[in-house]
Amino acid sequence: MTITTGSVVLFDYTLTDDDKEIIDSSREEGALAYLHGEGQIVKGLEKAMEGKKAGDTFKVRVSPEEGYGLSDPSKIAVVTTDQIEGGEELEEGMQLEASNEEGEQIVVVSKIEGDRITLDGNHPLAGMTLHFDVTIREVRTASAEEIEHGHVHGPGGHHH
Repeated sequence: MTITTGSVVLFDYTLTDDDKEIIDSSREEGALAYLHGEGQIVKGLEKAMEGKKAGDTFKVRVSPEEGYGLSDPSKIAVVTTDQIEGGEELEEGMQLEASNEEGEQIVVVSKIEGDRITLDGNHPLAGMTLHFDVTIREVRTASAEEIEHGHVHGPGGHHH
């Protein structure tokens, strides 16, 4: 069976950056399941999955535009330590929850210079070219309930 809209796909992957550094891999957590055609994985990877079948192994390079987007300068802010609760204890790389007009979002402390802290609300992989090494483990037709709910149930998917 080939992957088309409405397929449930179980796959293993290793994601690396341009320097071949591993960003993420399914080796720790086990294969990932998704419902094809629902936009649950990055667009460039989903497009590459179309028409593949169980047992296929392939590599795909995903541009930032079809991955996590380009870095948006409007999502970066510089604040002072006294503007953040516990500001003196922050370290670069820490993730914080911030509130704005759009609701809650995760921001990363990207730089600390004296009492000036740079917060970045972009996805950590924004602006990066993504390199996926994929093995398709299983392809099946989604159940009516999975399609109605918009996600996979069972192994690798959503559990009740």
